Amino acid sequence: MDGSPPLRDLAPSRPAPRAVWRISGSLIAGERILPEETPVSFAYQGAAYAVMMATPADLDDFALGFSLTEGIVTRVEEVEAVEILAQPAGVVLRIALVSAREDVLWERRRYLAGPSGCGLCGIESLAQALRATPRVASALTLSCEAVGEAMASLSRLQILNRETRAVHAAGFWHARRGLLALREDVGRHNALDKLAGALARRGVSAADGAILLTSRISVEMVQKAAMIGAPVVIAVSAPTTLAVRVAEEAGITLAAIARADGFEIFTHAHRFSNL
Repeated sequence: MDGSPPLRDLAPSRPAPRAVWRISGSLIAGERILPEETPVSFAYQGAAYAVMMATPADLDDFALGFSLTEGIVTRVEEVEAVEILAQPAGVVLRIALVSAREDVLWERRRYLAGPSGCGLCGIESLAQALRATPRVASALTLSCEAVGEAMASLSRLQILNRETRAVHAAGFWHARRGLLALREDVGRHNALDKLAGALARRGVSAADGAILLTSRISVEMVQKAAMIGAPVVIAVSAPTTLAVRVAEEAGITLAAIARADGFEIFTHAHRFSNL
């Protein structure tokens, strides 16, 4: 034994001891399964780029999706390799890009070290926070009734959240094929990045369906959706005013506060066919 700390276990959850108090006055010892939260470092071309606090699962998808939604690459083929390195202090995602993307990488380089899934911590200027968002062009239409069906399908596949009650999910709904992919994470931005990577890896176009979120819709979520060409974002919580303004400019339909009995539409209502 050399005395060095062990490599980090990449399990997405683990049991933790806890005591439960009830109104009857009883105190019951036991344990609860909790999600793991791990520093995940993104390193491109051998240089550190960002550190996110994330659930250590679906890390290949995370590496690809983050690269796409941050504009570091535009296609799967521009990522040559992803190496996942477990370290005592966290996880390093070592990402190799094709040489043609190196200039973009250095222009976009940021250093982030923030709380769970924080997509803006550490950027260098206000202009970076409000970076230009591509406009989404899609002829997609959905029925209003499909929203409730889509959101109901999310909970059935949130395996980690059923186990821990402490993580967000991002899913992709196709009108004819249903829920095609779902990813979970302690950070809502991370869940969306992982979903973006999963879709890209499978060759599924985000233009053909809706992004489903179990979180509020912040401007970063809209920006990431626009980067992968998603025309519709549906969430259980409300958007921010900035998210609404950016979605309007980007041509993205925002539907929020989605419940079994209805939802609210904030931008581009024309994509709902039976209003």
